[in-house]
Amino acid sequence: MEKTLLLAGDIGGTKTVLAIFEDEGSGLPIKPLIEKTYPSSDYGALEEIIELFMRDFTGQISAASFGVAGPVVNGRSQVTNLPWLIDVKNLQSTLGIETVTLLNDLEAIANGVPYLQEDDVVQLKEGQKSNSGAIGVVAPGTGLGEAFLVWTGSRYESYPSEGGHTSFGPISELQVDLLNFLSKKFGHVSYERVCSGSGMPNLYQFFKETNRFEEPSWLAQELENSNDPTPIIVEHAVHRTANICIATLDLFFEILAGECANMALKLMSTGGIYLGGGIPPRLIPQLQDSTFADVFESKGRFTAFLKQVPVFIICNPKIALYGAAYQGLSTAKMRVT
Repeated sequence: MEKTLLLAGDIGGTKTVLAIFEDEGSGLPIKPLIEKTYPSSDYGALEEIIELFMRDFTGQISAASFGVAGPVVNGRSQVTNLPWLIDVKNLQSTLGIETVTLLNDLEAIANGVPYLQEDDVVQLKEGQKSNSGAIGVVAPGTGLGEAFLVWTGSRYESYPSEGGHTSFGPISELQVDLLNFLSKKFGHVSYERVCSGSGMPNLYQFFKETNRFEEPSWLAQELENSNDPTPIIVEHAVHRTANICIATLDLFFEILAGECANMALKLMSTGGIYLGGGIPPRLIPQLQDSTFADVFESKGRFTAFLKQVPVFIICNPKIALYGAAYQGLSTAKMRVT
């Protein structure tokens, strides 16, 4: 069988990872032949990075696939946090090939989920996983990404979602107060406003400005001197050096658990819920010690169903790159067929 050489990429606001993959048709997990990482902001366009990367590769690729941190519409994407407009037609011209796939980064992550190995995940909640049940992906990072997979009868197919921008639904009196507090600031309060790296400071400000917790002067100074308060809040929550930070992270976990349960109910996710993004893998012990499982299952008449839905944390940091590669190889095979 002829081998397929694929260029795959994970394109983000901070870094761009490119790799060459080879598929021999074995159906086993693939590994990159070459892989390089570039600081995205050092370049004016993705095409510049591709041309630089391809100079060191003497082979001939037949397909390419890129996961992009931004919505993809009609083969085009404006990358979040970068002045790049990525267009499939321009990529086809740059690479000199016809088979180029552009997909949202969460869709790319979802594509990689069926290929995850045992050491790529940590099980956060027990359950009975169905081998053909729908799968939900919830990924709190800088923002809140969501995607899902459905079984087609022969394989899983992934779909993007903007579920992170749906309206936040409080599940406790404290969360009702949080919603009222943030509504005055934002109007519409999405889950991303309360369940992401960019949203965590909103929880902190809620506790501070409603006088539920006192902000120590040393912490106020530390936050004032930082461009990003979230790592500081998380650090002091993990080390339990500031009660306001501990409360912030606890509330974050509660909201995350509630939204994961929402996803499980909407999809009937008997295949499980997978937590991606940058935050969960960094906080595995804290998530394991939290009330995540109890909150997840607290959905009234559907508690029994949710007890059967397993939850996993994706620990493989290259899941988006691998997911883009699997999608690209699948697309290439379909075109050949």
